[in-house]
Amino acid sequence: MPGQTFVCNFFGPILEPFCARLRQLYVAFGCGYNGEVKTFLILLRGINVGGKNKVSMAELKKCLEGLGFFNVSTFIASGNVVLTSDRHADEIAAQIEAALPKAFKLDSELIKVLVLTRDQLQAVVDDRPKGFGDQPDKYHSDAIFLMGIEAAEAMPIFNPREGVDRVWPGNGVVYSERLSAQRTKSRLSSMMTSPLYKSMTIRSWSTTVKLLETLNARGAHEEG
Repeated sequence: MPGQTFVCNFFGPILEPFCARLRQLYVAFGCGYNGEVKTFLILLRGINVGGKNKVSMAELKKCLEGLGFFNVSTFIASGNVVLTSDRHADEIAAQIEAALPKAFKLDSELIKVLVLTRDQLQAVVDDRPKGFGDQPDKYHSDAIFLMGIEAAEAMPIFNPREGVDRVWPGNGVVYSERLSAQRTKSRLSSMMTSPLYKSMTIRSWSTTVKLLETLNARGAHEEG
């Protein structure tokens, strides 16, 4: 699609809505667009939390489609999106982070976007500590996804209470677990006072697994 590439690169943001829609059509109808099309998981940090930064999932879907992403679907209201794009993950994150404060009434400092491939999320699930998430009636288990920081940097801000809390470092994630019967004694929430907390977004383990199932189902459909 050399003509479209030249026009979009030259005129930039002025014609972005046109270019985004044209990319969608080329991919949807198999017109030979050379960009590599992938399915991504988008994790939004800071929306629909404590009654703040309220975002309708229907409006979010419409916003992302307007940016040129396609096959957009959302999962619960905590900011989980699956979409398809020919763009690189860094570009996707930057575009969404820039667009959300313009489209919705948000505190932009609270909003961050993490973009993961199916393989990356699969690794998070596959590399979990032994037994992690296997006893949901006994433990409350979370995946704390890291955004621009490493687990080695994040771990010192956790202050687990012995016998109640446990945390493990992972690749791009910290696995956390607290004993449900003593959750009021947990000290894991103390990490929220750290500036590094703004570089984290938390999903329950059950949500994490369901998101992987969604990505795998989408991948199977695309490959079929």
